[in-house]
Amino acid sequence: MASRPPRFTPWLASAFALCLGVALPATSRAAMPPAVDDQAMPSLAPMLEHVTPAVVNISSKTRVQVRNPYFDDPVFRQFFGLPAVPRERVEQSLGSGVVVDAAKGYILTNNHVVGGADDITVTLQGGRTYKAKLVGTDPDTDVAVIQIHAPGLQALPLADSSRLRVGDFVVAVGEPFGLSETVTSGIVSALGRSGLGGSGYQNFIQTDASINPGNSGGALVNLRGQLVGINTMIFSPSGGNVGIGFAIPSNLASEVMQQLIAHGKVQRGTLGLQSQDITPRIARLLNLAQDKGVVVTGVNAGSPAEQAGLQPGDVLTTIDGKPLRDVDELRNTEGLMPVGSTVKLGVLHDGKAREVSAVLRPEKIASLDGASLDPRLAGVTFSELGQGERSQGMYGVAVSAVQPNSRAAAAGLGEGDVVIGVGNMRITGLRMLRELAGTRPRQLVLVVADDDGTHYVLIQ
Repeated sequence: MASRPPRFTPWLASAFALCLGVALPATSRAAMPPAVDDQAMPSLAPMLEHVTPAVVNISSKTRVQVRNPYFDDPVFRQFFGLPAVPRERVEQSLGSGVVVDAAKGYILTNNHVVGGADDITVTLQGGRTYKAKLVGTDPDTDVAVIQIHAPGLQALPLADSSRLRVGDFVVAVGEPFGLSETVTSGIVSALGRSGLGGSGYQNFIQTDASINPGNSGGALVNLRGQLVGINTMIFSPSGGNVGIGFAIPSNLASEVMQQLIAHGKVQRGTLGLQSQDITPRIARLLNLAQDKGVVVTGVNAGSPAEQAGLQPGDVLTTIDGKPLRDVDELRNTEGLMPVGSTVKLGVLHDGKAREVSAVLRPEKIASLDGASLDPRLAGVTFSELGQGERSQGMYGVAVSAVQPNSRAAAAGLGEGDVVIGVGNMRITGLRMLRELAGTRPRQLVLVVADDDGTHYVLIQ
């Protein structure tokens, strides 16, 4: 644990001691004594002796194809006698993880630590090293589960993170900058943080316990040594810690983990509606007293929204009794609640307020076998984008699966890519892909968007 600053404020000393169940006599207010009633002052050390063995170091390697407009050209490669094997670079990542099931070797961590990795290594306290299996990842919540088979593992019990309060003491444990078993302490600064950028679902615990690069995936624990969160990100103008860190609540991480272990992915529910934020202009058009809330612009046939009686033009004002501010808040609620949950919505219909209930159901997404379009697309499965992606302005067709030995894989098409065009024609969905690719052009050129931007994929 980091050394104590030269001066320790008396009120904080009292609060910390009370938090640990130790009573301070009145005479101790001027300075922190070395002992109370012949007992040493309270320390986090006994609790951490049980916590630190469950926090591990994770090292991952990812092989990434290097794209080049010249080397990707088959004519160029043939002319200069270059091999057809794609060039690669290896990206390395360091992070932390938390053993949550000692018998089965399950470890919770962040998706950004292990997602897409080809090789994952886990180092335990004491230096034992094991190769890990990737059980599943969920980029939308930045949660991942890996598994190792090792004797003598020690797991952390999970706390009920819904019982956290602002001001509760917490301790962060991880491997910042590769420094093993580093412990920092602080308090819960805020709860339910969202809107921090990115397209995922957010419900973060904010803490001032120091979190730095390498802490990702590590443990945020209460003073009982129970896991209350998975450390995941910081807010920093400089890249270093400034006392604003964020952790995924243990309840959310546990829920995602159970789905990843059972199915390898997370199934989310949807209300089945399209919506947009209420702006001052829209508020005037709808004769609304305020420009907050969400207006329904479309309702899918057979969806929970339709069954609840929602119609285009309805204004959603509250969700589960809380004011609904914007579309992002509605989407966040849909994504974080389990399938089958009942959502209560406050609705203004023709100026009259009412409340309706809807049950979140899995979104039905159409898919298409590439071989039915063109033999060159054999081994590829395409699917429509989900409602959440389309609500962010995305268009095209998702690549949901690619067989490793297929022509498409050799050309650089990968799972998770989004095809936004065929040749020089833009596509918005499976129907347009079927029309364009189904003509079997002489050169099959796909315009693909991925994390690195937009590029062409020529499939021979």
